[in-house]
Amino acid sequence: MAARIPSFTHFLSTYAPDLLPSLGAQPLPAGGGDVIKDLPHATTIVAAVCERGVVLAGDRRATAGNLISKRDVEKVFRSDEFSATAIAGVASVGLEFARLFQVELEHYEKMEGRSLSLEGKANRLAKMVRDNLVPAMQGLAVVPLFAGYDEETGVGRIFSYDVAGGPYEEHRFHSIGSGSVFAKSSLKKLYHDDMSVNDVVLACVQALYDAADDDSATGGPDPTRQIFPVVTTITDDGFRRLPDAESAQFAQQVLDSRMRSPDGPSAPLRSAS
Repeated sequence: MAARIPSFTHFLSTYAPDLLPSLGAQPLPAGGGDVIKDLPHATTIVAAVCERGVVLAGDRRATAGNLISKRDVEKVFRSDEFSATAIAGVASVGLEFARLFQVELEHYEKMEGRSLSLEGKANRLAKMVRDNLVPAMQGLAVVPLFAGYDEETGVGRIFSYDVAGGPYEEHRFHSIGSGSVFAKSSLKKLYHDDMSVNDVVLACVQALYDAADDDSATGGPDPTRQIFPVVTTITDDGFRRLPDAESAQFAQQVLDSRMRSPDGPSAPLRSAS
């Protein structure tokens, strides 16, 4: 610790590289690719900017090939007081990423006496994704979605990544995972600027329902088992994970509306005249 390395992942790579989730340059054993196909994979995540912040939500299903391996997996994690990370890809590696990134931010704040800017946090996560490139190319890919409240500008911001670690700022809303095409299409018709937190939460739950409606790897609300989407808000009041009972209320509202209109709400069309 005398070296005062502000990056915890750099510290680990120097003194205990075996503790990092990345497999480094080690090749997979024979038949490893077949094993990877059967590992649980996390799927659809949505994020959308709201008044005073951003909403980040995910479904609960993990799949292994064509099987449902877990129905209640957590895919959205608190990173610090004003940011959160969600994962799509190999679930076990993604969990390690989310935990390590949380420690990375805590370590930096303790060593430097201040927290990173939101862009700084996004860039730190990009470096972690880039360091996992070799395992990703062997099938152990994790693609995060990072969102947070920017204390300097007072707005919510969203960052996506590719497997090589390239960070890209997304505007208004974004989605990743196998059901992302359907979720983004849903948000296109439901989203408008300056929406309240509750309205964006409802729009995100609607988008996840639409994703589950067309993508078998995405799980919809499950009232029978009391399994509902994980929904988080990051505003000027900080990070908040909606209690299960509150998430269930939004999910039930969507389910009730789909009984009347199975395809969901429509965006109003306005003629040029």
